[in-house]
Amino acid sequence: MTTIKTTCSQCGDVELTPDDLALELEPSEESGVYRFSCPTCGLIERRPANARVVSVLLATGVAYEVVRPDPITEGEIDRFVTALNSEIDPFRLLAN
Repeated sequence: MTTIKTTCSQCGDVELTPDDLALELEPSEESGVYRFSCPTCGLIERRPANARVVSVLLATGVAYEVVRPDPITEGEIDRFVTALNSEIDPFRLLAN
């Protein structure tokens, strides 16, 4: 069975199998994020995956999903316009 070495932020180096990881890819990107639960402490980790890492993980059989960011809804746009129209200092809205 294939072994994949990665790092847990609490435990250090850990060894996983392809079934222990999941890959999240954006539709138009070659990179993504892989996630795993540390076999030692149970902490769920998310790590960036550049194009090379994505290629290796896919080649080893890691499951993946294409994630699409949720579009902005009309309600969110309406609330934003209302907030802009009623706010004296619109730049204050950027702090939230």
